[in-house]
Amino acid sequence: MWLDGLGKTGKIYFIGIGGVSMSALAKLLRCTGYQVSGSDAVCNESVESLKNTGVFVRTGEFGGEVCEALKNAETVVYTDAISKKDGELLYAQKSGKKILKRGELLSLVSKKFSYSTAVAGSHGKTTCTAMCAHILKAVRAPFAAHIGGEDSRFGNFYINGFEHFLTEACEYKKNLLALTPDRAIVLNVDLDHMECYEGEADLVDTFRTFCQKSKTAFICADDKRSEKLGDFPTFGIKNPFADYRAVDLKQTGERYSFTLHEYGRELCRIRLSCVGFCNIYNALAAFAAMRSYGFDAQEIVQGIEDFRAVKRRYEEIGKYKGGSFVCDYAHHPKEILSTIATAQKAAKKRLFVVFQPHTYSRTKLLMEEFVKVLSPIRNLVVYQTYAAREKYDEAGSAQTLSARVGSIYAENVVALKTFLEKTLKDGDEVLFLGAGDIYYVAKFVLKELNNE
Repeated sequence: MWLDGLGKTGKIYFIGIGGVSMSALAKLLRCTGYQVSGSDAVCNESVESLKNTGVFVRTGEFGGEVCEALKNAETVVYTDAISKKDGELLYAQKSGKKILKRGELLSLVSKKFSYSTAVAGSHGKTTCTAMCAHILKAVRAPFAAHIGGEDSRFGNFYINGFEHFLTEACEYKKNLLALTPDRAIVLNVDLDHMECYEGEADLVDTFRTFCQKSKTAFICADDKRSEKLGDFPTFGIKNPFADYRAVDLKQTGERYSFTLHEYGRELCRIRLSCVGFCNIYNALAAFAAMRSYGFDAQEIVQGIEDFRAVKRRYEEIGKYKGGSFVCDYAHHPKEILSTIATAQKAAKKRLFVVFQPHTYSRTKLLMEEFVKVLSPIRNLVVYQTYAAREKYDEAGSAQTLSARVGSIYAENVVALKTFLEKTLKDGDEVLFLGAGDIYYVAKFVLKELNNE
């Protein structure tokens, strides 16, 4: 079989296969000859996509009856979001199957390619990874892209060869340390997933180790914590000593253009097709990493400019009463601040913000930062927490956050729809923020409001 360490039968079962990253890995293994199946608690778009290609997926909570696909599987892959008490995982352990974490499988996959590039950071990983994919397409390099979101062109997985491998390096439970890429990118180091770390020093040390394990790394010269990661090539805007620097910034609407300097020398002009100031950093990082492979600068520029968007990254999903409904994945205070700034500049009339907190632990840990960022928003709705793997914690709940910032609180989709229906006027725009199911909630509410 293609990968060493996955057994001889080629039968692999994914627990949590509906996750964007897991479904991408499932697609990769399927196209390399493996018999893939899996399970997920919900039937989402990723699950439907897999089912449409003939992959068996058991959906819903595990009721105690083990499906034939799991019984026949030789190897079981699971994500860190899966409880150690999960019924299917316990069955796999008791029956002696080979068991791998998602990060371990990702490491095995990356080693099958001539070169690997891994994008790390608290914010921007998916967009930067997708930009790198567009660059490799533009320079005509054989590659596979494992993307943590849905790129408008490539989706969450694309392959046309086995020379370059692109992936995201997630800091949750230190998963990024499973990778040893040729090129590492660290976009930023922020206080997120801190339930997995002993403190800020542990977080920074983890990113430093990730960089040291790589053949080379590219780090942000404008990010304070990244300064502690080591002596590596840098990218930035504010720092005049950045190796790859954006200067002469111009803004048209919410899209930016800039001149790129490479080691102090003016090299090229880049005009972004995606909105948001933060994407200048993503473009600089993607350019720097791909340039290090020896690719032509103008072809790299073409790839960056070809990139349009990733689903749930400032994505307009439709209109109501002439105003736009926009969804963004922002779920950390710094991401929220950046996205709201973009939305406020773009809004022609009133802007309403609907924020769904993602996990009780993150909200509790960063409560003061959330309060600082959300309190100035005039028309704010806090939607029920997306708990993911966690149990209810009042101290980190959406209700507590809503009370702290003095916002409207929507307990469910009916309450949210009712509020928007009664409140929105012609031309008002709504920004939905969060990494949970708020994207699907927003789509449902929009459809209901328009009586579709």
